[in-house]
Amino acid sequence: MTLENKLGITDPAELARAEEEMTKRKAAALFQEGVLDTFEVGTFRGLSQIHRYLFEDLYPFAGQIRQVNLAKGSFRFASALYLEPALKKISAMPQGTFDQIAEKYVEMNVAHPFREGNGRSARIWLDAMLKKELGLVVDWQKVDKEEYLRAMERSPVNDLEIKTLLKSALTDRIGDREVFMKGIDASYHYEGYHAYRAEDLAGQIKNNNETR
Repeated sequence: MTLENKLGITDPAELARAEEEMTKRKAAALFQEGVLDTFEVGTFRGLSQIHRYLFEDLYPFAGQIRQVNLAKGSFRFASALYLEPALKKISAMPQGTFDQIAEKYVEMNVAHPFREGNGRSARIWLDAMLKKELGLVVDWQKVDKEEYLRAMERSPVNDLEIKTLLKSALTDRIGDREVFMKGIDASYHYEGYHAYRAEDLAGQIKNNNETR
């Protein structure tokens, strides 16, 4: 069964390709058009702004708190019933050091506030905090997919592994186009999306703007 979408797509494979192309193009635009710099940093509102921007052309629930419970394997994310107060607490968590930012990121992952697209949105949200507070971002292409997924799975119990993994991939190239675009590709690869390159889609955005 496919998620309700604005394109009326019912085939899961077709929806996955459409989702990757549409949202990865929007992700590229976050950097290329400076949209990300206009969003709040480190709050749920800021995360919802990112999610809405990425998914608004595809899903009617873009940017909205989920009303259903979610699980991944044997792990159940935060109950939908208690999401709103949990998100307020996470938004108020400190973010002045790397450890605080990583802990905030782990808590937001446990909350998993959206019906779809949590990981991709939260990684952009994480980088926005790191950039603002520390002048750093994660070079995601240096973070192995399997190591990352295992570390995130264990992070609610012990966050040392994900902290170590992310810290080893930090870079001060915060305005570097290649770091951002390849980082988006890596982030999508973690979720099984790898049919399109962000840089190619960003080029289409530029060409479309030039022909207007």
